[in-house]
Amino acid sequence: MKVALANPPWSFEGSIYFGCHEPHLPLELGYSRDLLMAAGHEVLLLDAHLCAIPAQQAADIIAGFAPDMTVVTTAPSYLFWRCAPPELRVAREFLDALAGRGGRSVAVGPHGSATPRAVLRKLDVDIVVRGECEEVVARLADADDGLAGLHAIAYRSGEGIHVTGGPHAGRFTDLAALRWPDEWVARHRHHHHRFEAQPDVPGAEVEASRGCPYHCSFCAKLDFRDSYRRRNLDTLLDEIDGLRTQGVGYLYFIDEIFLPQRALLQALVGRGLSFGIQTRIDLWKPEMLDLLGEAGCVSIEAGVESLTEAGRAALDKDCRMSTDGLAERLLYARRRVPFVQANLIRTDGDDATMVAAWREQLQRGGVWANDPVPLYPYPSSPDYHRLFGPPDDAAWERAHAHYAGQFGAALSDIQDSRPLPLEALEAACRA
Repeated sequence: MKVALANPPWSFEGSIYFGCHEPHLPLELGYSRDLLMAAGHEVLLLDAHLCAIPAQQAADIIAGFAPDMTVVTTAPSYLFWRCAPPELRVAREFLDALAGRGGRSVAVGPHGSATPRAVLRKLDVDIVVRGECEEVVARLADADDGLAGLHAIAYRSGEGIHVTGGPHAGRFTDLAALRWPDEWVARHRHHHHRFEAQPDVPGAEVEASRGCPYHCSFCAKLDFRDSYRRRNLDTLLDEIDGLRTQGVGYLYFIDEIFLPQRALLQALVGRGLSFGIQTRIDLWKPEMLDLLGEAGCVSIEAGVESLTEAGRAALDKDCRMSTDGLAERLLYARRRVPFVQANLIRTDGDDATMVAAWREQLQRGGVWANDPVPLYPYPSSPDYHRLFGPPDDAAWERAHAHYAGQFGAALSDIQDSRPLPLEALEAACRA
C-alpha cells in the first residue's frame, strides 16, 4: 500500500494555544513511517510546517504521490498532544485542499483520542485513531479485510459511527532509532525552550520515555501517552548520535516527565550536546542535578503548580516536599543549569501576596516563575471529568468557553491576544 503521512502547515491566529509556534520534528509520523516501511509499504512523509509548504501545495504533492491512505495530524508533534490547539481548523483546511485525492483519510491526534465522533464529523475523514497512533496506523495499512477487527479507531458504519475500543497505548520501548532527511535537520534551527543562548546549530526533538507515573488533575493524558514506559537506551543513543552526525547541537526531550535516569545522563556526558527537559523538581536529589548539569542540560521546565500543600494535594500532585523545599531545590538546580522555570497554576488557596513574594525570591536566584494562570480543562484531563463528566461531542466547545470565561480584561502573561470562540475558529469544520 502507498501511505502518505502529513503534518499540515500550522497557524495559530485567534487560538488559545500557548505552546511553541515553531516547527518541531513530527516524531509520531516518523515512528509510523518506520513501522509502515518495515511492513513493506511505500511511504511519503511530508512535514509542511517544517518545510514551509502552503496547504494547497502540500496537498498537491500528496495527490501526486497517489496514496491509498493519507494520515493527517491534529496537533503539531507529539510534544504538544497535552496542550494542542483545541480547534481543528488547520487539519480541515489541509483536507479540503487535498479534496479526496489522498485515498482513505485518517486523523491522528489528541482530539480524536478523546472525542472520536466529533472529530470524524468535523474533519469528514474516513477513520479516526484513538490514542498513540504509530502501531494503529501500521495495522490500518495491513487491514485488507475491512475495519471491523481493528481496535482503537472510529469510522462510519451505515448511518452511524462505530468506535472500536481504545485508546491505544503502544509498546514504545522497541521503536527503532528515527532518521530524518538532512534538509529537515538543516531547517530545524529552533532550540525548543532554550533561553541562555542563541541557536547557532540545528536543534531536534527526541523521546527517552513516554507517559507519566503521576496523575495530576490538570494533565491531559487520560486518553494517550499515559502509562510510563522507558525507551531502550542503546536505541535512543543511536538516534541521538545520528542527529549529532547531521550537525545537531541541542536536543529537547519531549517526555511528559523526564525522570532522573543515571545511565542516560552518564551516556550524555562528553557527547558535546546541550538539551532541555520538563520534569518535577521534587524528584531530583542534588547529586542527580549535578549530573544533569554535567550531561549538558541547559533548560528545566519544572511543574510546581501551587504554593500550598493543600493546593498541591487538590491537584493530585502527590508532592512530598514543602514549598520552602521546592524553592531550595529550584535554586540549587539553577546553580547547575542556566535556565530553570517553575510553572504555577492559579488555585483558590494561593494568596496573591505570598505568590508574589515567592516569585521574587526565586527570581533573585535566577529562577523564572510565571504569574499563576488558570489552565484549559482539556477533555483528556481529570479536571475536565470533575467539572463536566466524561467528554461528549461538545467537550472541546465546553472546555473552550469555560477557559475563556475565567479572564476579565487581562489575559495571562503567556498569551498575547484574546482567543476567538471555538465555533468561529472551526467555521470550516461546521459547513
